[in-house]
Amino acid sequence: MLDRDGVVIIERHYLSDPRQVELMPGAAIGLRQLRQMGLGLVIITNQSAVWRGFFGEEQLDLIHRRLHELLEAEGVYLDGIYSCPHTPEDNCRCRKPEPGLVELATQELGFDPRASFMIGDKACDIELGQRVGATTFLVRTGYGTQVAAEGTVTPDYIVDDLRSAVPVIERLLAGDERAVVDAAGC
Repeated sequence: MLDRDGVVIIERHYLSDPRQVELMPGAAIGLRQLRQMGLGLVIITNQSAVWRGFFGEEQLDLIHRRLHELLEAEGVYLDGIYSCPHTPEDNCRCRKPEPGLVELATQELGFDPRASFMIGDKACDIELGQRVGATTFLVRTGYGTQVAAEGTVTPDYIVDDLRSAVPVIERLLAGDERAVVDAAGC
């Protein structure tokens, strides 16, 4: 499970233009490596700009279509993108850190979140991962450096970016205890 903005694509405040979708450096390589390890790739993202009226669901679909195009050009295919359009004030079950979108994804795709990894750059990503029993990774891209410095959440691992999470995940899947020592920060 992956957050979208600041992890897979460049963080843009209320991204509304598909032409502004840009992959994070190394993200496609990291995603391809995760896929080669046999892992599924699911994006879980909060997109309150829709509910706030900045743009509609159709525009969000165009943004996600552009993301799929960019990834497919790099040989990467996502199993799904699950997004919550609500604001924090709506208190819905699908807005991270609530588990609603993960529950939906597990029903549709048939995976166990406790055997999964949650990679994100915000506290809500880490909290979501913890709520569903996933192994959590905070990346220092997007808002990750700030979140790490604040110390408000305790992810299982802190890494520089999505690509640097890959060798740690590989060692974890292999049962290698060095994964704990080699991950920077936790």
